[in-house]
Amino acid sequence: MFTGIVEELGEVTAVETLGDASRFRLRGPVVTQGAKHGDSIAVNGVCLTVVEHEGDEFTADVMAETLKRSSLGALTVGSRVNLERPMVADGRFGGHIVQGHVDGTGTIVERTPSENWEIVRISLPAELARYVVEKGSITVDGVSLTVVDAGADHFTVSLIPTTLALTTLGHKQPGDPVNLEVDVIAKYVERLLGTREVTR
Repeated sequence: MFTGIVEELGEVTAVETLGDASRFRLRGPVVTQGAKHGDSIAVNGVCLTVVEHEGDEFTADVMAETLKRSSLGALTVGSRVNLERPMVADGRFGGHIVQGHVDGTGTIVERTPSENWEIVRISLPAELARYVVEKGSITVDGVSLTVVDAGADHFTVSLIPTTLALTTLGHKQPGDPVNLEVDVIAKYVERLLGTREVTR
């Protein structure tokens, strides 16, 4: 499990196509400390498994399903990525419950800068809109954020200077895709209430 608090801005150093999958090599001096085969690392909000680790780089395989449901397929050599290791049992819970299981992708629609922060509007797939509420939590490219405004086909978030400087969200431009993971609690509640209706 992750919390959506990005540890570092990493970089894609190699991309290898493996038929219906891809293998990425990524540089991240912080997240590779103590890393070993089989460990999990979130890359732009997608939970990936470490295949190899050498120095400050690691490789991870990405299957077709993940490439289809996320924006990882758009990554190229030199792309910057948000990296986070899983939360340890005695760690500080800084964000919200993030599984690293992307629900879909959105697109940066508009950026509105102000003196000390920036409002970003992001398109939202229709099937995810019901899980996004004002002042609720959402994960965008692995970053835990609070929803400012929720519409039928979009939502907005407010980005502080730290988020702008230390994550990919400071560099994304209108038209760029982003990975979205909605609050898993909302999905569980929906499923439980739906089951209750069926059994009545």
